[in-house]
Amino acid sequence: MIDIKQIRDNPEQFKDACSAKHFNVDIDGLLAVDAELKTVKQQLQDISTDKNRLGRSIPKLSPEEKQSALSQLSELKQREAEYNEQLGQLQPQFDELMQQVPQPADDDVPLGKDDTENIEIRKEGEIPRFDFEPKDHVQLGLALGIIDIERGVKLAGTRNYFLKGDGALLHWAVLRFAMDLVAGRGYVPLSVPLLMKDEAMRGTGYYPGSEDQTYRMEKDQLNLVGTAEVPLTAYRMGEIVDADELPLKYVALSSCFRREAGAAGKDTYGLYRIHQFDKVEQVVVCANSAEESRKYHEEILANAEAVMRDLGLPYRVVNVCTGDLGRGQAKKFDIEAWMPSRGKYCETHSASKFYEFQARRMNLRYKEPGTKRNLFCHTLNNTVIASPRILIPILELYQNADGSLTIPEVLRPYMNGKQKITQPS
Repeated sequence: MIDIKQIRDNPEQFKDACSAKHFNVDIDGLLAVDAELKTVKQQLQDISTDKNRLGRSIPKLSPEEKQSALSQLSELKQREAEYNEQLGQLQPQFDELMQQVPQPADDDVPLGKDDTENIEIRKEGEIPRFDFEPKDHVQLGLALGIIDIERGVKLAGTRNYFLKGDGALLHWAVLRFAMDLVAGRGYVPLSVPLLMKDEAMRGTGYYPGSEDQTYRMEKDQLNLVGTAEVPLTAYRMGEIVDADELPLKYVALSSCFRREAGAAGKDTYGLYRIHQFDKVEQVVVCANSAEESRKYHEEILANAEAVMRDLGLPYRVVNVCTGDLGRGQAKKFDIEAWMPSRGKYCETHSASKFYEFQARRMNLRYKEPGTKRNLFCHTLNNTVIASPRILIPILELYQNADGSLTIPEVLRPYMNGKQKITQPS
């Protein structure tokens, strides 16, 4: 959420942000409601002051004066009730509009309509050339007996799958390797709940806006998370943390669930766009400082890149354009892995910077050292690895002419030293 003072001071900046990010928010309407709300609150404050003054004076008044004061007090209470009724109507309108206002992007974020206009920052690794006809990840998975999409669809519907045998072991190996790497860099591992209350979804900025993408348990008023970002970021929700605790660095391995509403006919082949997957997510909660946020944005990106380099996967880093940013994101880097079957680099990681957008919604603060002021924290998050999507480049880039798969060296300790996955005899 944005500080309303910023919107009052520079409404054009937020109108521009709505346009650049493709969010339809009535900024003028918000300011009109805000002005009414300010007036009503001031009237209520004035009435409260007058009531207190009259209340203190009544015992000292003559009978005639006391009767007049009581009449004034009754009139004030009636006006107070009227203004409270107006407040009850205006406050929900204000809150709803405020939750929709997007955060303006950083100045160095490229202006663009969608992900086709993201700007490449750099490429890493060499794209291999095959001296045989390579298979795609589904063909390989079926031949090796490690992927079963047909039965996944039979039991759970479209965009579902089974990973079998060495396929399941490879999936877990990737996740465990990524988890160990980030935990080894000082991030505190958390095992997190996957069902979240609406407050946590609103606090992290997923509501309003992502309801159609979320599996919701209506009977229990709970939501299956699409990412561990939600429980990790909301872990200290509503608290005033000690400044000495900052930065808070968390990492979690969790299952994730996404409805993929609106994606009918899009990326339907294989394991790219699916309803359930597992992900290692890292979150940083830091001091209210643009420089601190910039530093940790680079750090979480570096952690994800370290995983990609250790896996030996060619990738590129892009600066995500305004039209591909979420409501709360001030800046985002995507990592895109080279996927031979798709003939291009495809997104596998996102590293996002929010400033105080999420913390303000969650009321997550810290006491500024040397002062009595409570400041909102800054938050950041990043995908360390998500599987089985990352299995697409691993399978396709590590395949051999004989149909076998070489297991990336860093994953072998997690697979009992196994070096290859071969076709079943």
